Amino acid sequence: MRRSGRKNSFGTFIFSVLLIALIAGAGFIYVSPTFEQDKPKIIIDTNKFWNLKDKLKIQITDQSGLKYYKITFIDDKNNIVLAEESMVNNTNKDQIIEVNPPKLSPFYKNTLVKIKVEAIDNSKWNFLNGNSINKTFDIKIDKIKPIASVINNSRYIKRGGSAVAVVKVFDKNLKEAYITFNDKVKFKLTPFYKENYYVSLIAWPIDIEDFLIVNLVAIDQAGNKTVSKVPLYIQKPKLKKDTIKIDRKFINEVSKNVLTQSGHEIPDSLKDIFVAQNKIVRKENVDFLRKIGLTKMDYSKIDSFKIKNFRRLNGSRTVAGFAERRSYIFEQNKIDEEWHLGMDWAKVKHAKIVASNPGKVVFNSYLGIYGNVVIVDHSLGLGSLYAHLSNTDVSVGQDVYKNSKIGNSGTTGAVLGDHLHFGILVQGIEVDPIEWMDRNWIKTRITNIINQAKKEINKK
Repeated sequence: MRRSGRKNSFGTFIFSVLLIALIAGAGFIYVSPTFEQDKPKIIIDTNKFWNLKDKLKIQITDQSGLKYYKITFIDDKNNIVLAEESMVNNTNKDQIIEVNPPKLSPFYKNTLVKIKVEAIDNSKWNFLNGNSINKTFDIKIDKIKPIASVINNSRYIKRGGSAVAVVKVFDKNLKEAYITFNDKVKFKLTPFYKENYYVSLIAWPIDIEDFLIVNLVAIDQAGNKTVSKVPLYIQKPKLKKDTIKIDRKFINEVSKNVLTQSGHEIPDSLKDIFVAQNKIVRKENVDFLRKIGLTKMDYSKIDSFKIKNFRRLNGSRTVAGFAERRSYIFEQNKIDEEWHLGMDWAKVKHAKIVASNPGKVVFNSYLGIYGNVVIVDHSLGLGSLYAHLSNTDVSVGQDVYKNSKIGNSGTTGAVLGDHLHFGILVQGIEVDPIEWMDRNWIKTRITNIINQAKKEINKK
């Protein structure tokens, strides 16, 4: 009887050990990455449009990597394998597959096809066969390029200057349209007058020396792209060089303050302090102005554009102009070189500043080298900037009118004395204010161009 009891106890022990091992093994399999149970995920980046010219980009992701995939093109007559691959020991979690379009007749007319994607991962789950997915996507075929043509535009533009263009853009699957300068700087289009027509102010940024080309670009959801040249003649601007001597007092009292208020640490040397304020903070400020111009200004539809010439600060003298290339000298050494991007007008301390044109305040705050700044949006991406203010009398969102008080001049930011820095912004890029202070220039280069375009549109 005792032996039987010992045998039963031993058998129970063995069973318990095996059960624990079985549970532990099952638990290991369940939580082990080697046995992960998630199916691969498939992303097609064309927004389900394809032009049958460009490669179709397909992304397959899986935490254990892919073992196999197959991509098939399917329509009412075709079943074409576009790509198929088996992989050994592939641990890449993101597989980007660029598939060439199938070879079809140039007269292929189908507007809807299917793309079937099959994939198996490297997981040991499912009896070592891995997790599999079989997914079919409906893809719209669009081989027609957008319509993109220039209706009218300014004849001339100069470095640091402005121009305007009225264009027509149409595509039933339009994704985006814009104007580019030298294929580097994009300008948004404002809906204009009738459906499918747009207008845009254009700038030649002062920091871009060469004029190459201005293009209207339209791209649809399938990737079809139309590029039309905006014909412009160039004029040479008058660029002035200036030398500014920086002393220790300015760096200690002004540069340090600008860096501190802009959230920067103070470098060890006086030279580095000034360069940080004048180059690093300046670039941040210029980039921020561009952001304000693109995100805060109103680009809703307009039927006309009316703007009066901007006026100089009454009774002031000009102490600096636009497009001055400034060399900064500290202790007889040149330590930096930058552009001055506005007009500096000095009158008396805390001179009253008023608006020349109606608009809406889109910015009112401290901005680094510019000090206290107010920006007024005049629509069509045109803004006026008032900097170094001692105080402001407006708030963001407020409508201002001709002769509305903006604030008072001051010494905030990186300045040597009390004055107003006045700037004109085209989609956040500072351009030559002198053009926009000239009534005849506005008429012949901007408003006449827009009004003539309306007449052309009415003929169509």
